[in-house]
Amino acid sequence: MSVTVREAGVADLETLALLFDRYRQFYRQPADLAAARAFLSARLTAGESRLLLAERDGVGLGFCQLYPSFTSIGMASLWILNDLFVDAAARRLGVGRALLLAARSLAEQHGVRRLALATERVNLPAQTLYQSLGWQRDEVYLHYSLAV
Repeated sequence: MSVTVREAGVADLETLALLFDRYRQFYRQPADLAAARAFLSARLTAGESRLLLAERDGVGLGFCQLYPSFTSIGMASLWILNDLFVDAAARRLGVGRALLLAARSLAEQHGVRRLALATERVNLPAQTLYQSLGWQRDEVYLHYSLAV
């Protein structure tokens, strides 16, 4: 059986919320399925992000979430691949690769000029996957954030 990836919608909210909650737990956040559901529902309802869902036999295996933005220097649109997650039972089956390829294809279809992502420095399996698909590590810019 092969993995399929498709753009998800509100009808996929329960599957997405379960995966999103597991994703947050992977990043050491407390489980909160209700908050995960509400967060994703708001993004989908407002059209603030695009979600891709990877499935096999109707079972959700992983997802990625893309947020639209712009590159001022490049004077073009870009999407931030903010979230990428593959359920533990489905890792090493090509799900992450399928999601990344689908994200690239969707971006190309919409005239997006660049995809950007960040990952933890210690997440070497993810970094290896990104590099195998042509993603370039930024060696020029340091990224900062400020909690407000």
